[in-house]
Amino acid sequence: MGLKIGIPRETSSDERRVAIVPETVRKLTAKKLEFVVQAGAGDGSFLPDADYVAAGAKIAAGADELYASVDAIAKVNEPSADEVAKLKEGTALVSLLYPLSNLPLVKLLNGRRITAISLDMIPRTTLAQSMDVLSSQANIAGYWAVVAAATRLPKYFPMLMTAAGTLMPAKVLVMGVGVAGLQAIGTARRLGAVVEATDVRPETKEQVESLGGKFLMVQGVEVKAAQGGYAQEQSEEFKKKQAELITAAIGKADVVITTALIPGRKAPILVTEEHVRSMKPGSVIVDLAARQGGNVAGCEPGKDVVKNGVLIMGPTNAPSNLAQHASLTFSRNIEKLLLHITAEGAWKLNMDEEITKGCVITREGQVANARVLEAVTKAGGAP
Repeated sequence: MGLKIGIPRETSSDERRVAIVPETVRKLTAKKLEFVVQAGAGDGSFLPDADYVAAGAKIAAGADELYASVDAIAKVNEPSADEVAKLKEGTALVSLLYPLSNLPLVKLLNGRRITAISLDMIPRTTLAQSMDVLSSQANIAGYWAVVAAATRLPKYFPMLMTAAGTLMPAKVLVMGVGVAGLQAIGTARRLGAVVEATDVRPETKEQVESLGGKFLMVQGVEVKAAQGGYAQEQSEEFKKKQAELITAAIGKADVVITTALIPGRKAPILVTEEHVRSMKPGSVIVDLAARQGGNVAGCEPGKDVVKNGVLIMGPTNAPSNLAQHASLTFSRNIEKLLLHITAEGAWKLNMDEEITKGCVITREGQVANARVLEAVTKAGGAP
């Protein structure tokens, strides 16, 4: 018998994704892994139970039956305390966990001797690229943000020459040029908008320009670099210069899309109340950092609000709005990870190997990840 992996129905009210789709079940069943799916787990992504059965999975009627019958659980979102309690002691969990900002969850999982594999902690290396769920989901979020803004903006995106005269193109400002930002730039350009972008990392200038955008760069201030392709908290002088640059650009923008995140930290405020007041009535802001507190002053996570005539959208789960492709890409990422850390239907966890060392957070009653262990220790709690 191979390792038996459970796929539960996600419990978050705004979640339509499922962690593993039938395509992955079929491929991994051939690698001696077994799958049990909670009835209805794929409904939000239009994946009926019959598709899972056809791929080789078994169906469990409810969550209790599922958790009791498997060796590991693969899910999208971090588990609730109730879900942690359902995990059999000593089993495994593969999920987004955000352990650096969720130490109580780390302690709960460690207390049940769970092998906790955190998908958001996979190193951003070339080898791990195919396993990177943060990138695949950010790509979808960046696309969705532009399309969502276009449906709410009371004007066209492209320039149009009509019998009634020429209509000028929309101006889009993208703040944060990571995966989501780059997809937003590309999508906005394809829709015909004029696009400007800003990022604390000057090396992103070439990427922005390759997509047809104009890069706005802070001049004359040292930029702090960060490892792993993430943004780094910058100096007060840099923030002041950046604010001046943004103030000049934001008043002309019809759409602003913010994507800036710092791992383990609250999202930095990039758009102030003053910036919002400087925008034209009818303008749209999409804050993709809303779940981490938001880049926009006045953003309300999970809500769309209007401030001074400007619509501020605060999606907390943008990829869920495109659940079919979000689930498919998420599942393919997990598939590559499971192929990396299992063999012949059993775990193959080499804690000296970079990817495994990065994403295995707790194991055998110990906090196994050095960064998380340091955070737990600093917080004054026992691992």
